[in-house]
Amino acid sequence: MTGKPPPHTPAPRVPAASTAPPVLIASVVLLVLAVTALTGCSAPPRTSPEAPTGTSPAPGGERWRPRPGLAWQWQLDGRADPSVEVPVYDIDGFENTAADVARLHRDGRKVICYVNVGAWEDFRPDRDEFPRSVLGRNNGWEGERWLDIRRIPVLKPIMERRFDMCRDKGFDAVEPDLMEGYGNDTGFPLTAADQLRYNRMIADIAHARGLSVGLKNDLPQIPQLVDDFDFAVNEECAQYGECAELTPFIEAGKAVFHVEYAEPTGEFCAESRELKLSSMRKKLELGVWRDPC
Repeated sequence: MTGKPPPHTPAPRVPAASTAPPVLIASVVLLVLAVTALTGCSAPPRTSPEAPTGTSPAPGGERWRPRPGLAWQWQLDGRADPSVEVPVYDIDGFENTAADVARLHRDGRKVICYVNVGAWEDFRPDRDEFPRSVLGRNNGWEGERWLDIRRIPVLKPIMERRFDMCRDKGFDAVEPDLMEGYGNDTGFPLTAADQLRYNRMIADIAHARGLSVGLKNDLPQIPQLVDDFDFAVNEECAQYGECAELTPFIEAGKAVFHVEYAEPTGEFCAESRELKLSSMRKKLELGVWRDPC
């Protein structure tokens, strides 16, 4: 699949009315003014107000680690519509601004940055940074071509800049798309080893920026990659009878964000609940509409 003004600052807290006598208050004020004059009018460092529930950094600056069962919204068609009452939003990193991310954070949401790491897209602003030598066959979507993921020295700096964008806009995590090129007709002789090397590089780039990162599809390599990724994103595992293959993520305490397009919820939600997947049905264009389990 394809596809800030600064962070919100709460209003200053208004102190409660004082019950101290007026003379005492006046004395305190004079003392404060005298101390300020002696210290060159320097104020103490300001501490950041408490962030809304669900958006505060983890202790010690650790990255976000979503747990199984979190409800989510996946909207890649245009700018995010914040009306869905769920704790996690997955939105397009290019089409949404820092202000859009900050707005979702104000509502207590975690926000995932969708970025395509496996195919070139002719509609992205950095399209000219990809040399033609790394562009393979069309991947079935208009304006997209598979990338030669063996060319790490070429692709790594481009992906680093994309992940810098996600970090700078305030995202909590990244959803890197098309991480299973080795199983497709890309125009390049890609191997499973090539894909493992590239996918681990992608995880390292995210983690170096304090972002959590999800493994998108690539079911056969879950056993080798579950330790490298913080959650999983899956399309249509129910339609193809593959959802149980995502169990290693659940057993590791990591969320699996799952979507179906053709299967009605009545056909897959019971299994999803049993497997502790975060499942819903979406239309293929990934707009606002959703039908969750």
